[in-house]
Amino acid sequence: MVQARRAKLIGLEPYRYLADVITRIVNGHPNSCLDEFLPWAYHASTELKPGA
Repeated sequence: MVQARRAKLIGLEPYRYLADVITRIVNGHPNSCLDEFLPWAYHASTELKPGA
């Protein structure tokens, strides 16, 4: 839940962010690149931002 709060603080919709991250991990995203999913490093598309 901490990641969801941080995502919200930087302008991401937290539940969509978490759903996207979990989906990518399940679909085989490399373990060596998991730091890409931290909220401050996550390159969200406009559809994950609030109000989009």
